[in-house]
Amino acid sequence: MKPVCGISRVVLGAALAAVIAATGGVAASARNMPQDMAQKKDAPKAMATESQIVLAQWNEIGRKLIAIAEDLPENKYDYKPNPDSRTFVGQLLHASASMYYFTDAAQGQKVRYPDDPSRENLKTRADIVAFVKKSVEDGAALIKSKGDKGMSEIFTDTDSKQQMHISDLAYSLMEHSGEHYGQLVVYYRINGMVPPESRKK
Repeated sequence: MKPVCGISRVVLGAALAAVIAATGGVAASARNMPQDMAQKKDAPKAMATESQIVLAQWNEIGRKLIAIAEDLPENKYDYKPNPDSRTFVGQLLHASASMYYFTDAAQGQKVRYPDDPSRENLKTRADIVAFVKKSVEDGAALIKSKGDKGMSEIFTDTDSKQQMHISDLAYSLMEHSGEHYGQLVVYYRINGMVPPESRKK
């Protein structure tokens, strides 16, 4: 019986050592896990491509214009700070329609809105929202379809004959829409309203 007990002790001791080693390894792994996760979290992300950067900025100004289109009270559409200014909704439509100076021109097409669009078919909020969304979406779709190679193509302005990359054309129209977005924000404040972007989330 003694030899058997001796063997049992050896087996039991080996098994216990294995369990301790295993649990020790799990504990060490658990201790290291947050650090590993933190390292992954802090690791730099891959740089976006040229077309991705243009698209993100295009969609950002588009998002702000759409937010105003969805928010602006219809009884404020015809407000203007002075007789020579565009109306509230006129500013919004101008900022949106001008995006086709990129979307159409970049495809070698005639710009569909050389002047501000007529209000004849843009009377209700639903009409305005649909128009603004389509203006943004059409430009975004073109940027995606052109990709990095297409955004680096050369564009020649028909009036000034100035050459530029397609991406530069997109940036110039984003800047233009951004300027009019700023005027829309002022219109909001003059009317005692808080613009959607400035509200507490």
